[in-house]
Amino acid sequence: MTARQRIQNYEPKLREYTNFAVRGIKKVCKECGPRPPCSEAERKSHQMMQRELEPCCDEVRVESFKAAPKAFLGWVRMSVLFGIAAAAAYILAVYTDLFNLAWISAALLGFSVLSMLLEFLFYRQFLDVLLPKKESQNVVGIQKPSGEIKRRLILCGHADSSYEWSFTYYGVKWFNTVKLLVICIVFGVAAILFGLAISVAAIIQGGVSPVLGYVFAGLCVPLAVIWFFENKKRPVVGANDNLTGCFTAMAAARMLHETGNRLENTELVVLCSGCEEIGLRGAKAFAKAHAESYKDVETVFIALDTMTDFEYMGIYITDMTSTVKHDPAVCAMLRKAGNTAGHDLPYELLPFGASDAAAATQAGIRSAAFAAMDPAPAAYYHTRLDNADALQPKTMEACLDIVMEVAHQFDATGLEPFEGSVVKKTKK
Repeated sequence: MTARQRIQNYEPKLREYTNFAVRGIKKVCKECGPRPPCSEAERKSHQMMQRELEPCCDEVRVESFKAAPKAFLGWVRMSVLFGIAAAAAYILAVYTDLFNLAWISAALLGFSVLSMLLEFLFYRQFLDVLLPKKESQNVVGIQKPSGEIKRRLILCGHADSSYEWSFTYYGVKWFNTVKLLVICIVFGVAAILFGLAISVAAIIQGGVSPVLGYVFAGLCVPLAVIWFFENKKRPVVGANDNLTGCFTAMAAARMLHETGNRLENTELVVLCSGCEEIGLRGAKAFAKAHAESYKDVETVFIALDTMTDFEYMGIYITDMTSTVKHDPAVCAMLRKAGNTAGHDLPYELLPFGASDAAAATQAGIRSAAFAAMDPAPAAYYHTRLDNADALQPKTMEACLDIVMEVAHQFDATGLEPFEGSVVKKTKK
């Protein structure tokens, strides 16, 4: 039985609980403002979400964990300093007999590349041991089914918001394009890789090249610009990324409870995670704590991330720079639910970045990510434009509709057998 068949006055109820989500997001934006990971504002927003979950859940708990908030993007400014120091060492080696300076240059740049790969691309907690940790938390709401627990559905959004990415905002403001972000990243990474290549070549060949040294020094100019990649003085409000995910999940739980239509055999878990913006730290802590115990029944994890751009609603079949492949059966279930709700959801790849679903998949929980955001990226992505004015209730209602159909479909049949793998077929 679909959600439409089970819940009376379904369309008006969808609008009612979409309005609940919109009001809740605006309240968090007003009373908490920006919510950097491990901040007091993040904690306050979690307290508000806890209060919203308590009337519709049988248990609501706060699970604390430690995270190093400066680790995830700490490599950026570190790489700028190391890159300039490496260029200086290489140039100095041209005019002195201190050839071991090429080794120093290679070591500094090699550590920078390793940090970038492990922290930013693969979301490993590589630099955390070197940096101070703070406390954050996940809020977990559990809604029991009306009958025996045979399945478990986890709906996840993250409550924290990022600091502003300067090149995205000023690229839109000055040039009406988000491509400035890509250009700056490409030149910065190219400078590091070029310096590493010539340093390694100097070690192998037994001598440094003055011309290459000057080229490396010149590349340090665009590299230095990367220092301003993230504006630590301006955390963003994050109304869309990702209060929309949190409140869509909470709206689903409240709609099921308040209409008297709790799932029959599926335990619904609403996860409002923390520290997603610093490498999925909250989802990783949640998965580590629960992956083993959640093997008792069939469990599915769906990350809801940015429910804003209607034309870009899609199912992400890969994650974490496309190094993680989500469960094809979960992806197929999302697609079927979309069809039931009247939306032909495409399968999408995630070549850059990650969602909380990646942490769950890596921990062995069958997962997928569902999002509605322009992958260009959108102009509001990690900028001050991500405020309540950018909310799109039409998209939020469509996403809530799809989530409700997922819940009822999973409750009725569980994951249907799926052979092979899903592939991206639709290009927007």
